[in-house]
Amino acid sequence: MNAIAPAVEAPRPTLKTWLMAARPKTLTAALVPVMVGTALAYGLGVGRWLPALAALVGAMLIQIGTNLTNDYYDFKKGADTEERLGPQRVTQSGLIAPGVVLASALTCFGLAVATGVYLVVVGGWPIVAIGLASVTAGYAYTGGPFPLAYHGLGDVFVFLFFGLVAVPGTFYVQTLTVGPAAWWAAIPVGAIGTALLVVNNLRDATTDVKAGKRTLVVRFGTTAGKAEYVVLLVAAFATPLAMWGLGLASPWVLLALLSAPVAVAPLKLVLGAQGAALNPALGGTAKLQLVFGLLFSVGLYLR
Repeated sequence: MNAIAPAVEAPRPTLKTWLMAARPKTLTAALVPVMVGTALAYGLGVGRWLPALAALVGAMLIQIGTNLTNDYYDFKKGADTEERLGPQRVTQSGLIAPGVVLASALTCFGLAVATGVYLVVVGGWPIVAIGLASVTAGYAYTGGPFPLAYHGLGDVFVFLFFGLVAVPGTFYVQTLTVGPAAWWAAIPVGAIGTALLVVNNLRDATTDVKAGKRTLVVRFGTTAGKAEYVVLLVAAFATPLAMWGLGLASPWVLLALLSAPVAVAPLKLVLGAQGAALNPALGGTAKLQLVFGLLFSVGLYLR
């Protein structure tokens, strides 16, 4: 009869480990939509800092909760293994026990709901629907009976919730209305956020196939993934021009186009590299997201 080996406990997590788990480089996906929606509101003279701050805190908590859920379920489903090409993940590497990671994710979602109570007071029942949908989708990205990322819906999730929900939602909690400018402003934010996911999916295509993670890249191939990245960047940079042409923003909105040089390096990598060589493209796309978001916000604020 074979002896059962004792379970190896994960080490006590340090602050550095928790920061790794939170994935700080991804938090621009939560920051930029709130920044853009708030800049638009203040540009129109109707901005309110307290609802904007609450929206930012809630968005950050949902993003971190989504990251932790992804860390846990990608390990459990076999997408994160020793073959992983991307940055180290705390569950797969044994730095934090799986149960602790999942509990932390649920805590973040719970705190986001608590933050949302104030926004419900400010914005009414529409915020209940937005908040519950955002938290549910954040968990369902890789968790639950129908994980979105495993069925090719991750791109839709990012564009919808980090663009079409987050930007108009931030604008709404400050103004109690949503106009055409808010919807248009959501397009480049969601597009660049989705482009970040596309790079991730291109890099992980081989391991995703083994884990049964049917991303759009796995379903349609790397050529389609590269084309999607290009289309998303084109949509992002075309939006300021469209907003100016439609009279929804002043010429200052064209400041966002100054971020175009930042897009060159990650675009070259996406078109020519594969596997772990795409890791710098992730950082480059995140940098583009932040620089574009800052310039776009300034352009929307100036009238």
